[in-house]
Amino acid sequence: MKKFKFYNLFVIVALAVAAIGYSGCTDDFDELNTKKTKLSELGPAEYPYLFSKAQSASSYAFWRYQVAQNLFSDLYSQYYALTAPYFPSDRYVMRMDWLQWHWTPIYTEAVPQMKTLLTQLDPASAEYAMTQVLWVYTFHRVTDYYGPIPYFQAGEPLASVPYDAQDVIYDDFFKTLDAATKTLQTHAGTNAFGSFDLVYGGDVNKWIKFANTLRLRLALRVSKADAGRAKSEAEAAVSGGVMESPADDALMVKNEAGGDFNGLSGISVWNEFRMSASMESALKGYSDPRLGVYFQPAVETGTYEGLRNGLLPEEQNQLPNTAQQNSNVGTRWTTWTGSGWAGVNTAPQNIMHAAEAWFNRAEGALNGWNMGGTAEELYNNGIEASMNQWGISDAAAIASYQASTATPIAPEDQQNSPPVNNTPIKWAGDEATNRAQIGMQKWLALFPDGIEAWADLRRADQPQLYPVVHSDNADLPAGTSIKRIPFLTLERQTNGAAVEAAVPLLGGDDKVSTPLWWDR
Repeated sequence: MKKFKFYNLFVIVALAVAAIGYSGCTDDFDELNTKKTKLSELGPAEYPYLFSKAQSASSYAFWRYQVAQNLFSDLYSQYYALTAPYFPSDRYVMRMDWLQWHWTPIYTEAVPQMKTLLTQLDPASAEYAMTQVLWVYTFHRVTDYYGPIPYFQAGEPLASVPYDAQDVIYDDFFKTLDAATKTLQTHAGTNAFGSFDLVYGGDVNKWIKFANTLRLRLALRVSKADAGRAKSEAEAAVSGGVMESPADDALMVKNEAGGDFNGLSGISVWNEFRMSASMESALKGYSDPRLGVYFQPAVETGTYEGLRNGLLPEEQNQLPNTAQQNSNVGTRWTTWTGSGWAGVNTAPQNIMHAAEAWFNRAEGALNGWNMGGTAEELYNNGIEASMNQWGISDAAAIASYQASTATPIAPEDQQNSPPVNNTPIKWAGDEATNRAQIGMQKWLALFPDGIEAWADLRRADQPQLYPVVHSDNADLPAGTSIKRIPFLTLERQTNGAAVEAAVPLLGGDDKVSTPLWWDR
């Protein structure tokens, strides 16, 4: 019997759209899920539901968020460290049974829907172009975990789905975004998908900025691997119009009643992670006003405290490293009730923000690219945009921060850690320091997006963060950090020939120490 990959059976998954349950979008869900012949009747009335489902799956909902992001890239980016002694991933242990939940929702809950839309929609429509942009957004987060992945034939009913090299995938990203923005420009000022678009409510003009900002992000990603392509793509993105203010920010609506609530909020109540020592060192050292937005004082001390990544279970069980002695995420995501934590499950999911675009433009300007301003101007605009995004609008306070020569401080932790680095805020007079400053401020501004922060850390080697205290991964030399996630056991079991054919595409062994194409 012919054996099909389960994540390519998009016709089955199309019927699962009802799981979202958004207000005003649910009238036909019962019929779609109970009428067995309905699949052959999918048409324009159902397309908006498919788009909503693909959007939601692309950013991981609730418990999938923990195993897709929080227990891996959120730790590798050092936004958080683990307080739970039963989780080994903070010491670079690969739990493939967890990591499949970074992979499976994309190939079963996002790709099938997008594939259907890209097959059925008019290529000249705004809806088609928005789906193209969502496709790139979704897949860049997957390939930047593993490197080669099933891409060009993802969603096809094949017995074995081939993997594609990362440089070829990125080439398609740029071509797809270029085509999508050109199509969207022809629909400027219109609305597509309406309230079924969970990010912008169908505002095409905002999708144009989102697409160009994503293109700018990816241009910086390949700036070491393909400098010429990076320059041309970045300049095209900026000239096409990128995000510039929090009004442009991409935030995904979440609906607790429909079971699709903010992943960070949902897991924040479990007392399994807290602020990292790297974040504590930087935010305290800079007297950063975002400290009280990103995090809350520790329950038992009333002060902001973090801990080092990579602690052993016996160290995590010691009082200074327990959950109640360290800072949980801010009140945007969770609140302390006096006896426990309550997640703010309807908090919008952070997708992409204007601050990142400013910092990417600043780095591009240092590279000699036309980014519409000097590196210093763009850098300071990035700081201002990030502050504004988090509700800090006092112009004098922002200006004081930009002019500060403060540097990170020692966190006074159990390891007697020194300051995480010595990077000041105020724009310096040498390029090396400028690159460190952009890296540091962009890292702070990307919070809480650990997937993007980890990718940028690998690409830019900035900012300098603490090494993990203990690494339990024998493939990593002492003092080095993880470079990628190995190919999944699930894939080796179900798509083994394709995985073996993909290993040479890595340019090295299938190990956590092998850098991705753009990280060389």
